[in-house]
Amino acid sequence: MKRFTKDHEWVELDGDILTVGITDHAQDALGDITFVELPEAGRALSAGEAFAVVESVKAASDVYAPVAGEVAEANAALDEKPELVNESAESDGWFIKLKVEDAAAIEALMDRAAYDAFLKTIE
Repeated sequence: MKRFTKDHEWVELDGDILTVGITDHAQDALGDITFVELPEAGRALSAGEAFAVVESVKAASDVYAPVAGEVAEANAALDEKPELVNESAESDGWFIKLKVEDAAAIEALMDRAAYDAFLKTIE
């Protein structure tokens, strides 16, 4: 089950590996994405730490780690095709796979219904 942050990241846990990306709402707000800078595997991240930069025709934005962990993998497909984030933000356009330190921390994030309700408060 996906979980969401107020910074518009989504996460999905598989064992102790957390896939992290930006939400469809975020990619829509950014517009056409032209470049994504991702961290190297092995980098340790603290919860709330900026780990990626997304550049679009409108702006450059940081992406934050929703929980602490170590980067297991970055989505190399985004090097060649950053627009994959626009086309498939919540699946093929994922950013990193994170080996999480505390899987219970994910439970504190919003589920889809709570995220959808949150979006209504900011639109």
